[in-house]
Amino acid sequence: MASVGPSTASTQPALPSGPAVFITIPYAFILPEIVCGTWVWILVAATSVSLPLLQGWVMYVSLTSCLISLLLLLSYLLGFHRNSENWKVLDSLYHGATAILYMSAAVLQANATINSELGPNSPLCYQLNSAASFFAFLTAFLYILHAFSIYYQ
Repeated sequence: MASVGPSTASTQPALPSGPAVFITIPYAFILPEIVCGTWVWILVAATSVSLPLLQGWVMYVSLTSCLISLLLLLSYLLGFHRNSENWKVLDSLYHGATAILYMSAAVLQANATINSELGPNSPLCYQLNSAASFFAFLTAFLYILHAFSIYYQ
């Protein structure tokens, strides 16, 4: 008769702490999310905001996401998660919701870019808005990658 040993439950990979955050997928996406989101905020702030309702939402989403992602990154760097599975759920929900919000902001920024083509300072504003649209879609893509990477981990 075979002896019954301890059960071999599947072990979940440990959540990274410290510098390991920067080399562990999907947590390595946090820093590029912050950098690209900051560029969105800077580029929209550099334009003459011709459509305050549209670009106000873009500014709100980019700044809020940037700050919350920075807090999340600091939490991982300092090890506040203590390897709790609840942090994976929190991270996945945050990045999934932020991906949706960022996609809406990117679409609104693209609309503002199209509308700025005929404005008074059209070449400069159009170029700044185009760059902001590019970074908004890139940031949305990074948030989507992060959310799905956590989900499939």
